[in-house]
This record gives sequence, C-alpha cells and structure tokens, in this order.
Amino acid sequence: MLNQRLQQKLLQKLSPQQILLMKLLQIPTISLEQRIKQEIEDNPVLEEMETDEENKDEDKLEEETDSDNDDVDNEEFDLEDYLNEGDIPDYKLRANNNDPNKDEKKIPYASGISFQDFLISQLGLRILDEREYNIAMNIIGNIDDAGYLYRDLNSIVDDLAFSQNITTDKQELESILKIIQEFDPPGVGAQSLQECLLIQLKRKQNHNKAIEQAIFIIERYFDEFTKKHYDKIIKRTGFTEKELKAAIEEILKLNPKPGNSLGVTEKVNHYIIPDFIIYNKEGHLELELTSRDAPELIINKNYLGMLESYAATKKKTKEQKKAISFIKQKIDSAKWFIDALKQRQHTLYITMNAIMNYQEEYFLTGDETKLRPMILKDIAEIVNLDISTISRVANSKYVQTPFGTFLLKSFFSESMQTLSGEIVSTREIKKILAECIENEDKSKPYTDENLVKILKEKGYSIARRTIAKYREQLGIPVARLRKKL
Repeated sequence: MLNQRLQQKLLQKLSPQQILLMKLLQIPTISLEQRIKQEIEDNPVLEEMETDEENKDEDKLEEETDSDNDDVDNEEFDLEDYLNEGDIPDYKLRANNNDPNKDEKKIPYASGISFQDFLISQLGLRILDEREYNIAMNIIGNIDDAGYLYRDLNSIVDDLAFSQNITTDKQELESILKIIQEFDPPGVGAQSLQECLLIQLKRKQNHNKAIEQAIFIIERYFDEFTKKHYDKIIKRTGFTEKELKAAIEEILKLNPKPGNSLGVTEKVNHYIIPDFIIYNKEGHLELELTSRDAPELIINKNYLGMLESYAATKKKTKEQKKAISFIKQKIDSAKWFIDALKQRQHTLYITMNAIMNYQEEYFLTGDETKLRPMILKDIAEIVNLDISTISRVANSKYVQTPFGTFLLKSFFSESMQTLSGEIVSTREIKKILAECIENEDKSKPYTDENLVKILKEKGYSIARRTIAKYREQLGIPVARLRKKL
C-alpha cells in the first residue's frame, strides 16, 4: 500500500566551483602546469597571457564588450572578476608568481640513458642469433629499475609465444638469463636478493677466505643472516666470531639494488620542487609560492568578440543560439578555472603563512625541539577554513627552508605532556628517540623496554607500544636487526 507523506531533509552539496577548487588544492606545484595545459586543451576559450601588451588589449576589450554582453540573455561576462587583486602582492597570487625584481634560478636536471638502454647496449656486444636476441630483449624488458627479474620465467615463455610467435621453454630462458647476469652492474637479472648477493660475491676477483665464507653463509644460512641470528650461524658453521665478522663485512659491501648503482650512465635524477620557500631576512621570515612554470590565463578575446557580434545581431538563427550557448558554457568554465587557480594561490599562501608564524621559532633556528605541537584544527581556526581544506593543502606539498626541504605534513604533530607538566610535540620526542638509538652500543642495541626507561629518565613517560610505533615511523628496525658484531 502506498503512503504519501512530507519529509524534511538537510543536505549539503558542493558546487562545481568548490569541487574544482578542492581538486586544485590537492595538486602539488610540480603537477600544476600539466593540469593547466590539460584545461587549455579542453577549453578553447582559455589561453595563456604572453605579453603585457596582450594584457592591455584584454582590458580594453573587456571595457568594450562589458555593456554589450549584458544584453545576451541577461548574463554578465565581466573580466574584472578574474583580475581582482587582494591584499597579498599581485605577483604572489599569479600562477606564474615570480617577483619581477628577483633573479630567477633554474634547477639543473641531469640527463642520461635509462637502465634498460644500458643493458641493451651490453647485449649488442654478445654473439647471439636473432631468436636469442629477441628472447634476451624480452627478458631485459621485464627487469625492473632495481635490477631484478621478478617475472616468472613460465610467464615470459607464454608472452613470447603470443606476442612474438617464439616457441621456447624455461631451460632456454635460464641459459639466456645467465648471459644477462654477466652484465654490469654485478647482480643484475637476479630473481631474488639471495641470488643477487651470490652473483656479486662469485664475480669478485681474488677470492679470499672471507669471501668464500660469505658465499657459504648466503647459500646455506641466508634466512638466519637476514634475521641477524649470528649465534646460530656461529654454532652451525663452526666459524669464529672474527671470521663471521669478516664475512659479514664482505656481504655489506654488496649492493642489494644493482640497478640503482649506475655511474656515468646514471638514470635521470628526480628533484623535489618545493611549493613554498621561506626566507630568513635578518630575523624576519618571508614566504613565497613557487608556481613559477604555471602560465597566467586569460579569456580568448575572439570568443568575447563573438558574443559582441551576437548581441548586435537582430535576427538570431537557431544555430547561432546553440553556438553562443556553447561559448557561454566554456566562458563560465574558464572563469571558474581562473577563479579557482587564484583562490588556490590565496589559500595556499594564507595557510602556509599561518604555519610559518605558528612555528616561527623553528623556522628561525632550525632546531626541531622548538617545534610546537600543531594539528590541522589549529591552523584551520587561524585561517578560518575547514580542516579538510587544510589537509588538502598539506598533502603532497613541500616547503623549502634555510635548513632543508621538508614535506609540509611532517610539521603537524600531536602534543604530549612531560613529567614536569610541559607540553611538547611528538616530533621532539621522535628526535630524542632517534638520537638515543644512534648513540647506542651496536653490539648491544637498546630494546623498546630499554628505550622506555631512558626516555623516562629524560622526563618523557611513554608506553612501550608508543615507542615501537615511533620507531617504525622513523624507519628504525627492532634491536635484533640493529645488532652489529
């Protein structure tokens, strides 16, 4: 049976402009230029501002078309909405925000051939027939950047049959893989870390006793070695502690990721491009955004001219109305995008400025113990924005300081009270924890229980589970894995 009734609901929906802004806030500076180029390709109304003269032409065209466009279906196309200036210096709010009085510095990028190209160049020095060469090329294509072949050989057999019509078997692949494993850097083409280390050890010249014992340990007691069960290895092999230490020293000289060890032909380096730069000018902090490669956008004057012509036309055809409707839609979209870019710059600036002022003592000194406890809510209240907006700003953004370049979200930390009642940042505690582990006796590293006692003596009452959590966040292994002979 159907019932009719009234129901009241409170819904909150984001407008397309808000959704666009949220997406742009999440994009780091390094990806912003590509996002703008994509928008220019999708929207013909958008174009880059190239010269100051073009900017003047746009202002003139805006004045000429503003009054005419008011008659087009009672909609306004006012370019002043795109060009309003706030209290922040104009050059800092532009997508391309270089100070005109400041020298622009370019980051140099290293160039070189890829790791796979380096292997292929060595393959050309081997005497192989066309079939063997194609099989070897397929194997090299499956080697990752670290130098490992993790793809199952049976799967490569199937690939060769389907893609290149080459019928082969696992045994033939293994024989060709052995050839590739003779290439430089040593260890390339290994199918596991154990095999990688063995290849490097066996390729060493002038094998001495330590190298022979290292090979024996990796072949027979690899699991015990990785878990640093040195007592078990000594007991089972009969090696003295001195012999074991010498063998381990040989193993530690090896490269677990041979693909990352290229010399002159090293792969292209990747640089972190900061989203913000903080300068210390004689004790006064200054902030700058770094969207230096992002073009400044304007509305294409040709499309505005079309609107002007349309407004002057008395008899309007159906096709003209459709075309103008399309242009209006694209102009609205372009306007939203330009406004969102400007709002993005403004939001990034005021958020980072609030963080800089909140952590002023740290940015002036570089002392991590000066970092104040800071959560997203603290900054959200200062800039009067939603916590989710602050989270988007902090995500995947980097800030360059006089003391290094850091991930922005690393400055956010919870607070903790010391035994003396002082409120400190958890980042300060992590720094002290890292220093304790760094200065420990590596032959008898501190357990988490030992670290609890040491930190308590320093005035920090922390549970063992919290110590373990902080240690894992710092990338520090357990005591057993930090042990050295």
